Amino acid sequence: MGALLRSEEMTLCQLFLQSEAAYTCVSELGELGLVQFRDLNPDVNAFQRKFVNEVRRCDEMERKLRFLEKEIKKDGIPMLDTGDNPDAPAPREMIDLEATFEKLENEMKEVNANSEALKRNFLELTELKHILRKTQTFFEERFKKYTDKARHREHIFRSNRITIFDTMSKVWSNDLTDRIKTYVSEKLQRLPLKGIVVRDHTEIVNPLEDPVTGDQVYKSVFIIFFQGDQLKSRVKKICEGFRATLYPCPETPAERREMAIGVMTRIEDLNTVLGQTQDHRHRVLVAAARNIKVWFIKVRKIKAIYYTLNQFNIESSQKCLIAECWCPVEDLDRIQQALRRGTERSGSSVPSILNKMGTKQTPPTYNRTNKFTEAFQAIVDSYGVSTYREINPAPFTIISFPFLFAVMFGDIGHGLIMAIFGIFLIIREKYFMAKKIEDEIFATFFGGRYIITLMGLFSIYTGFLYNDVFSKSLNVFGSSWFPIDPQTNKGYTSATLHGSTNLQLDPNTSYVGGGPYPFGLDPIWQMSSNKITATNSLKMKLSVIFGVTQMLFGVILSLLNHRHFKNKLNIICEFIPQVIFMCSIFGYLCILVFYKWTHFTVSDLGKDPNLLIGLINMFLMQRKKTDVPMYPGQYGFEKFLVFLAFVCVPWMWLAKPLWLRHQHRFGQHHYQPVATQNGNLIDDEECIYHDEFDSKHTDDNEEEVIT
Repeated sequence: MGALLRSEEMTLCQLFLQSEAAYTCVSELGELGLVQFRDLNPDVNAFQRKFVNEVRRCDEMERKLRFLEKEIKKDGIPMLDTGDNPDAPAPREMIDLEATFEKLENEMKEVNANSEALKRNFLELTELKHILRKTQTFFEERFKKYTDKARHREHIFRSNRITIFDTMSKVWSNDLTDRIKTYVSEKLQRLPLKGIVVRDHTEIVNPLEDPVTGDQVYKSVFIIFFQGDQLKSRVKKICEGFRATLYPCPETPAERREMAIGVMTRIEDLNTVLGQTQDHRHRVLVAAARNIKVWFIKVRKIKAIYYTLNQFNIESSQKCLIAECWCPVEDLDRIQQALRRGTERSGSSVPSILNKMGTKQTPPTYNRTNKFTEAFQAIVDSYGVSTYREINPAPFTIISFPFLFAVMFGDIGHGLIMAIFGIFLIIREKYFMAKKIEDEIFATFFGGRYIITLMGLFSIYTGFLYNDVFSKSLNVFGSSWFPIDPQTNKGYTSATLHGSTNLQLDPNTSYVGGGPYPFGLDPIWQMSSNKITATNSLKMKLSVIFGVTQMLFGVILSLLNHRHFKNKLNIICEFIPQVIFMCSIFGYLCILVFYKWTHFTVSDLGKDPNLLIGLINMFLMQRKKTDVPMYPGQYGFEKFLVFLAFVCVPWMWLAKPLWLRHQHRFGQHHYQPVATQNGNLIDDEECIYHDEFDSKHTDDNEEEVIT
């Protein structure tokens, strides 16, 4: 319970690692996850540290892996994730990984470049195919209607015509596309040149794939007739402004048919080559998808190791690395074993040394968690991390958080749905953990599965208290009310009930239960018109009681912290006035609530005091002559409580600052020497070292084997 109630006891340790064993030792400590290293080079630039080149190499490998991951996702290939957590590879394996990633990246870039070139060629041939088809149709339809004079004019323009392939993005609306076409046509028609410009355009129904972005784009064929080189240059400039592609058009139908046959043949060949290219790309990506998750883990572990090594000091001879770290006292043996394993893996004959150090610095807070307490600890940490060795509120939050939620969300039906959903996530947690679903919303629900389950169960309990199931009531124990006419002291007759829309029940005559309802709320309140008024009054009083109880509990926990740290000043100047202030106002209010519940019955209806008005009058110290005290001596006792509350305000605000100021002025505290190093070894320092055979504990006066 000690480890659960308070954060782990931490100690500052100093590590002496041989250069050849430092990598493997840090790797083992990282797998253990119980060590927090300190940066011993805070003034050294990140680009001037010893292992900066290795970190850059890891960044480059991560970039290549992200490139491969992007290509894999682009093709929709599933990435195998077995859930394995491989160890960090040896430094010499880093070269093999770099070579593998370099080969895959170059191969993918080459395949992408070839594929893009083939797709661009395919796009051009496809455009040319549509141009030949559309122009052939155009000439066949239009030239049949021309007169001999028009045909003669076409013969004049034949050597001066071009076909323009215009690109229209798929994301543009039809209205925008029509506007662009209209603008182009008007621009061509308004050219201030002598000559005639005859133009026509037609749509291509099927979209074409852009070779760079892969988007589907819609295109149109524009056929333009012009006369003269000056007009030709103007037309080309306009087409270039709209990023249109220009294609020459053969003069005779025979030439157009011959070109079309050649284009179709080349398209078929390109389709075959493109298919083979895509198959090769798919095979490469499938092979990479089998290992990319493992590669990511390995590269990130290598990077984390070298990043940690950059925080170490290097001994002048370059043979030893010195590190400082915080670690739990209970886990020193496990840390020692990890160092021994790291030394054995490296093949070093010199053991790594672990020294416990004395320091005045405040250690970091480390709270052990498991899959059940992890979510509750995260909620507490979101409001603030407790100071080292303070009481951890998370164990108490396991009960208080879902219960207070249920007080606000008391419904049997909704609580049952939440509980079933949470239990389902708990039962299937291994399956969902293996799936590693990356959806953020689902990850939030899955991480809080135990919270959801407890909230659902508590909501079911409070739902029974409120007698509420999807805003309906349960009639389990019957009703303690019976409709009795207060004038005749007999039950309402059918004649009285007929045509009546609102009947009032007098508790003195209609409440026949004779005592409290067995459990929860009487179902008759579901039919009453003043249900909200009555239940809100009950819930408000319960909320005040629970809130004051929780605040008082938090203050009591602060007393345990003060006693643990032997801080009598905080007990006298903080805890005592806080308790007095809370109890004299809010604690007294809670006592009045219970007093009213137990001492006022239905016979006192209308005579019971209003607690809110009474609390206001307590501070104003104003009473009406008609007011009747709830108990003898109430008004005098309330004045005494108000006096205590006012006394506690300066007590909390001024007592501690004035006392500390007095100590500072008259030298009542002792100054401590400032350390000139990162950490000070204690006088009788404790040195823990190991070799490949055993582990020993050495002092100045004794030596014993650690088991």
